[in-house]
Amino acid sequence: MDYIIRAINKEKDVKIQVAITTGIVENARKIHGLSKTSSAALGRVLTAGVMMTDDLKNKEDSLTINIRGDGSIGRIIVTGKNDGKIKGYVDHPEADVDIRESDNKLDVSKIIGNGTLTIVKDLGLKEPYTGQVPLVSGEVAEDLANYFYTSDQIPSVVGLGVLVDRDYSVKRAGGFILQLMPGASEETISRIEENIKDIKSVTEMMEENYDAKDIMNRVMDGFEMTILEKKEIEYKCDCSREKIKDAILSLGTDEINSILKEDKETEVKCYFCNESYKFNEEDLEELLEISKN
Repeated sequence: MDYIIRAINKEKDVKIQVAITTGIVENARKIHGLSKTSSAALGRVLTAGVMMTDDLKNKEDSLTINIRGDGSIGRIIVTGKNDGKIKGYVDHPEADVDIRESDNKLDVSKIIGNGTLTIVKDLGLKEPYTGQVPLVSGEVAEDLANYFYTSDQIPSVVGLGVLVDRDYSVKRAGGFILQLMPGASEETISRIEENIKDIKSVTEMMEENYDAKDIMNRVMDGFEMTILEKKEIEYKCDCSREKIKDAILSLGTDEINSILKEDKETEVKCYFCNESYKFNEEDLEELLEISKN
């Protein structure tokens, strides 16, 4: 079972979320046929995404992470709401590179490259909130920490990890986001810096059978913590035939008419789950009539 916990310290000046996402990332790998390095890249963003959506206040609010680099993987898109469900895709799931010789780890930064990180929050207002920062490393965790500080003025520590097995299946995946609240004391900051300095990676901790609470206790060593929430999470796409119909209708009468004349049918595949929806001539004629009204 994949899950997330959210906690705060006794002084209420540090909050932390920890997510175990092995099942989510493995499902994404199977759906998209991800290479080992692409699994690590999308897995890190999915893990961050499910923690960031957990901060959304209302049920219909949504958050989308868009990483657009010049590396071989192309775009990485992850989106979700505050319901424990997350989904995502990459432009080129087959993108892969050799293990990095310096530390024997998957070279995520190489397949992402240089580019931008964009966060879009649709909070039910007239316009969605959009924040964008340049990628600082392409390793995802550092890029998100930079986003939180630059765009939201929140000092943060982000740890994300995906361990891929020899058969390319996802062995471990998870992460944490620690954020300082306004007015955090120097003592608190110093203690966190000390804790983070020699910390093992998320996947190393998970390999030693750390659960989310264990990871939290290691990162927040010396603090009295209260767990505010524990929630199950999953990879889940909410696409449907009705939503695809709406998408076709949004093309307008001329475009639907053009599809009818040229092909007499169309097939639409969902980027997030690879589900295909077929619309025959009769379906398109029905949609054409609707679009005219």
